[in-house]
Amino acid sequence: MDRLPLTPGDIAVTTGGRLEQGDAHRDIERVSIDSRTIGVGELFVAIRGERFDGHDFVAASMARGAMGVLIDETAAAATKMALADRPDAVIVAAPDTTRGLQDIARDVRQRSGARVVAITGSAGKTTTKEVVAEFLSTQFRVFRNKGNLNNHIGLPLSLLELRSRPEVAVVELGMNHPGEIRTLVGIAEPDVRVWTNVGDAHVGFFASTDAIADAKAEILERARPGDVLVANADDPRIMARTSSFAGRVVTFGIERPADVRAIRVVDRGLEGTSAHVRTSVGDVELQTPLLGLGNLANVLAATAVAVQFEVPLDVIAASAARLHPAHHRGELLRLAGGLTLIDDSYNSSPSALKRALETVRIATGSARKIAVLGEMLELGAHSSRLHRECGAAAAAADLNLLITVGGPPAQALADQAIQSGMSANAVVYVATSAEAAALAVEQTRPGDLVLVKGSRGIGTDVVVDRLKAEHA
Repeated sequence: MDRLPLTPGDIAVTTGGRLEQGDAHRDIERVSIDSRTIGVGELFVAIRGERFDGHDFVAASMARGAMGVLIDETAAAATKMALADRPDAVIVAAPDTTRGLQDIARDVRQRSGARVVAITGSAGKTTTKEVVAEFLSTQFRVFRNKGNLNNHIGLPLSLLELRSRPEVAVVELGMNHPGEIRTLVGIAEPDVRVWTNVGDAHVGFFASTDAIADAKAEILERARPGDVLVANADDPRIMARTSSFAGRVVTFGIERPADVRAIRVVDRGLEGTSAHVRTSVGDVELQTPLLGLGNLANVLAATAVAVQFEVPLDVIAASAARLHPAHHRGELLRLAGGLTLIDDSYNSSPSALKRALETVRIATGSARKIAVLGEMLELGAHSSRLHRECGAAAAAADLNLLITVGGPPAQALADQAIQSGMSANAVVYVATSAEAAALAVEQTRPGDLVLVKGSRGIGTDVVVDRLKAEHA
């Protein structure tokens, strides 16, 4: 299918700007905000951010082959002067380039004809996105946004890829402040919205977990009668807010009645989970190698979406059995020498960490159980309490060795683990992931099971990389 056209003339109209120079009908290859990676024929959008002003990199982007730039109208005169020797260069001036990027993305989304599935939640967004995309790709041409391009800049850049005209787009919506989901919903205009859970991630930016739920509830806004909300029936904060949704609500869950519900659930530890799943179109036996009940809930959410798209249950079950986690997000790695590593180093929050520790607790077949846990960031005044709760959970996981990494909250996690019953000789606190990596290499032995998890800012992936290198 032909690619959706995009021209400087389109950009000027969509952004409420004007074409200062250049060919209005010239084809734009791609849109980029990064002058370091921009390619020939691409349009550079000069975004004003907290640390950098894209207008400072207009010349660099043109030198790398950009066909033109989208700039703030206040920079029009200076940009025309800077590009005076490039009469072929396209210059579009808009009232605001960030808003302009979002408007272009919304226009492409609307013209693409794709049905959009948008996913939010405190944990499991990326995994749920990947599983939804896997299930739907068995029947449709599917686009999924890469990594965690889920904010007011990343989401528009993702939606611009809909120029390839997929049938379905699966994206995630992230936030750490009120109002952000509202903006993203306005850009993506999702046909299906998925709300996975409400947890304590980013609680440092909010007064309470209920305040997080209120911010996440912006996913319910601007709904049309034909839109669908896939909601977690096991999360009371979600269910207390779904009545405001103008479309149709479909629920999933394990503990409470739901439209898609798992019963006879078996947590198989390192082998994943299995369950008998009841849906509105029949029952199916489902088994997935993804670890823990949190991931089973993610698979149920994806199943609920797939049922809305009329994907057959046997196809869903076959796809579920082939799933594998995203990089650094619960990857189970069997390393040389018999070391088993759970790489969950991409990020962490108290609720997600407790689920990971529960997976370790029930796991069998290892000589010893070890956890390397990085400090969880963005918890604000709740940080010490939440880290201590996780320290108690670590003690309950029957660990033989606990290494904590970071600042005072990581120390509090270690202290609480000792107070909750772990031997002081089995708990070590270090300040940096480099120290933790060296200690992990020194302390691990063949047959051990090692969990590595922490917030991205702590860099516990360093521990993973070091262990992989030592056991290559």
